[in-house]
Amino acid sequence: MRHPINPILPIVAGLCILAQAEAAPSLVIDAAKPAGNVSPTLYGLMTEEINYSYDGGLYGEAIRNRAFLDDAKNPVHWTAFQQGNASVVIALDPDQPLNDVIKTSLRVTANAASAATPAGVANDGYWGIPVRPSSSYRVSFMAKAAQGFSGRVTVSIVSDDGTTVYAKTRGPGLSAGWKSYSMTLKTGKDVSPTAKAKFVVSVDQPGTIWLSLVSLFPPTWKNQLNGFRPDILQKLIDLNPKFLRLPGGNYLEGDTIDTRFDWKKTIGPIEQRPGHPSPWGYRSTDGLGLMEFLRWCEDMNAEPVLAVYAGYSLKGQHVNPGPDLQPFVQDALDEIEYVTGPTSSKWGAERAKDGHAKPFPLHYVEIGNEDWFDKSGSYDARFVQFSETIRAKYPDLKLISTYDSYRQHGPNAKPDVFDDHYYVTVDEFVKDNGHYDHYDRSAPKIFVGEWAAHESSFPPWDRRSAALPPTPNMRAALGDAAWMAGLERNSDVVVMNCYAPLFVNINGRQWRPDLIGYDALNSYGSPSYYAFRLFSTHVGDEILRGTVADSSVITSVTRDSKKGIIYVKLVNPTVDSQQLEIRVDGVSALKDTAEAQTIAADPSATNSISEPTKVVPVDSDVPGIKPSFTYTVAPNSITVLQLHVK
Repeated sequence: MRHPINPILPIVAGLCILAQAEAAPSLVIDAAKPAGNVSPTLYGLMTEEINYSYDGGLYGEAIRNRAFLDDAKNPVHWTAFQQGNASVVIALDPDQPLNDVIKTSLRVTANAASAATPAGVANDGYWGIPVRPSSSYRVSFMAKAAQGFSGRVTVSIVSDDGTTVYAKTRGPGLSAGWKSYSMTLKTGKDVSPTAKAKFVVSVDQPGTIWLSLVSLFPPTWKNQLNGFRPDILQKLIDLNPKFLRLPGGNYLEGDTIDTRFDWKKTIGPIEQRPGHPSPWGYRSTDGLGLMEFLRWCEDMNAEPVLAVYAGYSLKGQHVNPGPDLQPFVQDALDEIEYVTGPTSSKWGAERAKDGHAKPFPLHYVEIGNEDWFDKSGSYDARFVQFSETIRAKYPDLKLISTYDSYRQHGPNAKPDVFDDHYYVTVDEFVKDNGHYDHYDRSAPKIFVGEWAAHESSFPPWDRRSAALPPTPNMRAALGDAAWMAGLERNSDVVVMNCYAPLFVNINGRQWRPDLIGYDALNSYGSPSYYAFRLFSTHVGDEILRGTVADSSVITSVTRDSKKGIIYVKLVNPTVDSQQLEIRVDGVSALKDTAEAQTIAADPSATNSISEPTKVVPVDSDVPGIKPSFTYTVAPNSITVLQLHVK
């Protein structure tokens, strides 16, 4: 049935439409009552040996293949070095092992050599040896000489063509048995920074010597022995991380059970660490072992989130629950004791022997990694076996599961926390920033242990992404920020999160995008790095409810209850600026001026080795602040406003 037309209705409808059209985009913040508490461990780091993250990255060692174990047949990354009429032959020698762990050495036979025309070997490092002015380098190596050799060893850093010597020192004579040698190299103040250099060990007379565990450390963080690259570690400290998930995801599992991260083989003196193949096509020295991971946490004032091997490896091998799994469960108990035990305990005493008598703090232990890939269906039973044993000895530890299946397999399989991983497109993160808005608050907490937005149509593992820069652009950073806003709004249940992967050597990547890029000499943070830094360094302890109307701006609002600062995060992923009316209910007054930190750039803009700070936050003051004020959000931008309550 048709209704008669009321002549007044079109007028009223038109007024409603006009009122709707003129409604200003707004953000209303309820500061009267917190909506929840921000997790104190919300922002942290996930580490993984991928893209040469440890060796050739954070771990300061400059020599590649220092123990001559990277290839069974050839001394890869080592070449004969000879000047003038000198002549030398080099080869791996399994008949002259350093010990029962490092079972191959390098034999160097100089057929002709003199002080004026030395002969020896050169190492090309991780795409070069870093040379900087006025720098001291620690050199160490194990060596011995054949009978009759009375020459001396010289170590140096020289240009790729051998014509320029950046640093040089002469060592003592060698003995007939293995002996450790240490020296210092110093560059001059007029040296220009370069990575087009190599490290040389040479002799000044004919004869045969053997080398093992050859090491060169440029200056490290606080001059630590076996330490970290200062520029990279500082970038991590600047993120103010609360935890470090270690020792990595796939790196923990290994391709096979035998090539897993076997933590007991990574502690103690480096001459007792054989290293092992990593899942990403190269060998790890294990110079960055469990103690170094823990020291890394300490340097950042962060806590470890310890992942223990749980009986599954990447290429499908698994350990059956029950008696077969029990040695691995015991290994996890030993590892926890190494981290937290008193010096009166077996593994606490080992930690003290390794130089750290004080136990490390530990609140979270993750059992395995990405066990949804295990097609055997054994994870639930493996998790239960680990969790029951760990909880019996360490009832206060929170246990993290890598697979959400407890609902089908009973309460014994219920973890404290789930580890969720997301590698998705920018658009997916923008659309799904409310992913946890309706999460069951009675369910286990969430650890978003790996996430990153990729701005191309190629997923991170697709080889076609090799044509793209190794680190993300501004568009990806917008997607990352939209996702973080959602995590922060729900940080009553999302207790931890971390971007992954953390590192990439721009010369040797297997995955993109990555948060921090570097080569042998320099490092830089990506736009996503700076987005993460904005979020992780501007977060309070209370979640405030913020309601957005008529705007595509994505928000998160928190308050530091002690300082009286309200942090308003605004992510505008669109090409248009948006004028936002911001109203703060529940406060009587705000200071007249707020501070803003903003990242705004063309979506395709990015940072690189040559342009490390093209996209960075810009600080500004925002005057005219009241409980109700208007703020223009720039296009393609990420902003943090700091409002001060009077």
